Amino acid sequence: MDEIQHSKGSESIWPTLWRGWRRRCPNCGTGQMLRGYLTVRDSCPVCREDLHHHRADDGPAYLTILIVGHLMAPLLMVVFTTFRPEPLVLFTIFGVGCVALSLYLLPRLKGAIVAFQWVRGMHGFAPHT
Repeated sequence: MDEIQHSKGSESIWPTLWRGWRRRCPNCGTGQMLRGYLTVRDSCPVCREDLHHHRADDGPAYLTILIVGHLMAPLLMVVFTTFRPEPLVLFTIFGVGCVALSLYLLPRLKGAIVAFQWVRGMHGFAPHT
Protein backbone atom coordinates (compact mmCIF):
# COMPACT_ATOMS: atom_id res chain seq x y z
CA MET A 1 0.00 0.00 0.00
CA ASP A 2 2.99 2.34 0.33
CA GLU A 3 3.27 2.65 -3.43
CA ILE A 4 -0.08 4.45 -3.44
CA GLN A 5 1.18 7.23 -1.16
CA HIS A 6 2.07 10.49 -2.93
CA SER A 7 4.08 13.38 -1.66
CA LYS A 8 1.76 16.36 -1.35
CA GLY A 9 4.52 18.77 -2.22
CA SER A 10 4.99 17.23 -5.67
CA GLU A 11 1.28 16.72 -6.31
CA SER A 12 -0.29 18.82 -9.05
CA ILE A 13 -3.45 20.67 -8.13
CA TRP A 14 -5.62 19.76 -11.16
CA PRO A 15 -5.46 15.95 -10.89
CA THR A 16 -6.12 16.29 -7.16
CA LEU A 17 -9.13 18.55 -7.73
CA TRP A 18 -10.42 16.07 -10.32
CA ARG A 19 -10.14 13.26 -7.74
CA GLY A 20 -12.07 15.40 -5.28
CA TRP A 21 -14.72 16.23 -7.90
CA ARG A 22 -15.18 12.49 -8.42
CA ARG A 23 -15.52 12.18 -4.62
CA ARG A 24 -12.38 10.04 -4.39
CA CYS A 25 -9.50 10.21 -1.94
CA PRO A 26 -7.17 13.08 -2.90
CA ASN A 27 -4.14 10.91 -2.09
CA CYS A 28 -4.79 7.65 -3.94
CA GLY A 29 -7.80 8.50 -6.14
CA THR A 30 -9.30 5.08 -5.43
CA GLY A 31 -11.07 5.16 -2.08
CA GLN A 32 -14.42 6.88 -1.55
CA MET A 33 -13.99 10.23 0.21
CA LEU A 34 -17.62 10.58 1.25
CA ARG A 35 -19.68 8.30 3.42
CA GLY A 36 -23.28 9.01 2.48
CA TYR A 37 -24.21 12.20 0.68
CA LEU A 38 -21.98 14.82 2.34
CA THR A 39 -20.18 13.18 5.27
CA VAL A 40 -16.41 13.03 4.76
CA ARG A 41 -14.80 9.83 6.03
CA ASP A 42 -12.24 10.09 8.82
CA SER A 43 -9.72 8.25 6.64
CA CYS A 44 -9.51 6.70 3.20
CA PRO A 45 -10.55 3.02 3.20
CA VAL A 46 -7.80 2.19 0.67
CA CYS A 47 -4.67 4.17 1.58
CA ARG A 48 -5.63 5.20 5.15
CA GLU A 49 -4.95 8.90 4.46
CA ASP A 50 -6.47 10.99 7.26
CA LEU A 51 -9.29 13.16 5.94
CA HIS A 52 -10.80 14.33 9.22
CA HIS A 53 -8.75 17.56 9.11
CA HIS A 54 -10.94 19.14 6.44
CA ARG A 55 -12.79 22.39 7.05
CA ALA A 56 -15.16 22.54 4.09
CA ASP A 57 -17.92 24.06 6.27
CA ASP A 58 -20.23 26.26 4.14
CA GLY A 59 -17.92 26.59 1.15
CA PRO A 60 -19.62 23.92 -1.00
CA ALA A 61 -23.05 25.43 -0.35
CA TYR A 62 -21.88 28.94 -1.27
CA LEU A 63 -20.22 27.71 -4.45
CA THR A 64 -23.31 25.70 -5.36
CA ILE A 65 -25.55 28.75 -4.94
CA LEU A 66 -23.11 30.87 -6.94
CA ILE A 67 -22.90 28.42 -9.85
CA VAL A 68 -26.61 27.53 -9.97
CA GLY A 69 -27.61 31.19 -9.75
CA HIS A 70 -25.22 32.27 -12.49
CA LEU A 71 -26.39 29.46 -14.79
CA MET A 72 -30.11 29.57 -14.15
CA ALA A 73 -30.75 33.34 -13.98
CA PRO A 74 -29.63 34.13 -17.56
CA LEU A 75 -31.27 30.95 -18.82
CA LEU A 76 -34.52 31.94 -17.10
CA MET A 77 -34.41 35.35 -18.78
CA VAL A 78 -33.69 33.87 -22.22
CA VAL A 79 -36.48 31.30 -21.94
CA PHE A 80 -38.96 33.88 -20.65
CA THR A 81 -38.23 36.47 -23.32
CA THR A 82 -38.00 33.98 -26.18
CA PHE A 83 -40.85 31.54 -25.49
CA ARG A 84 -43.13 33.36 -22.98
CA PRO A 85 -44.27 30.16 -21.21
CA GLU A 86 -47.00 30.14 -18.58
CA PRO A 87 -45.66 31.19 -15.17
CA LEU A 88 -46.50 27.83 -13.56
CA VAL A 89 -44.68 25.93 -16.32
CA LEU A 90 -41.69 28.25 -16.03
CA PHE A 91 -41.60 27.90 -12.25
CA THR A 92 -41.91 24.11 -12.39
CA ILE A 93 -39.18 23.62 -14.96
CA PHE A 94 -36.71 26.01 -13.34
CA GLY A 95 -37.56 24.89 -9.80
CA VAL A 96 -36.84 21.28 -10.66
CA GLY A 97 -33.75 22.31 -12.64
CA CYS A 98 -32.32 24.35 -9.76
CA VAL A 99 -32.90 21.58 -7.22
CA ALA A 100 -31.46 18.89 -9.50
CA LEU A 101 -28.37 20.93 -10.36
CA SER A 102 -27.83 21.82 -6.69
CA LEU A 103 -28.10 18.18 -5.62
CA TYR A 104 -25.62 17.19 -8.33
CA LEU A 105 -23.04 19.89 -7.57
CA LEU A 106 -23.04 19.92 -3.76
CA PRO A 107 -21.15 16.65 -3.01
CA ARG A 108 -18.78 17.19 -5.93
CA LEU A 109 -17.86 20.67 -4.79
CA LYS A 110 -17.38 19.41 -1.24
CA GLY A 111 -14.98 16.76 -2.56
CA ALA A 112 -13.12 19.38 -4.60
CA ILE A 113 -12.78 21.71 -1.59
CA VAL A 114 -11.46 18.92 0.63
CA ALA A 115 -9.03 17.91 -2.14
CA PHE A 116 -7.88 21.54 -2.48
CA GLN A 117 -7.25 21.75 1.25
CA TRP A 118 -5.36 18.44 1.10
CA VAL A 119 -3.08 19.40 -1.80
CA ARG A 120 -2.28 22.80 -0.24
CA GLY A 121 -1.63 21.33 3.22
CA MET A 122 -4.33 23.44 4.85
CA HIS A 123 -6.08 22.82 8.22
CA GLY A 124 -3.83 20.03 9.46
CA PHE A 125 -3.18 18.31 6.14
CA ALA A 126 0.58 18.57 6.59
CA PRO A 127 2.88 17.36 3.81
CA HIS A 128 4.44 13.92 4.29
CA THR A 129 8.00 13.95 5.54
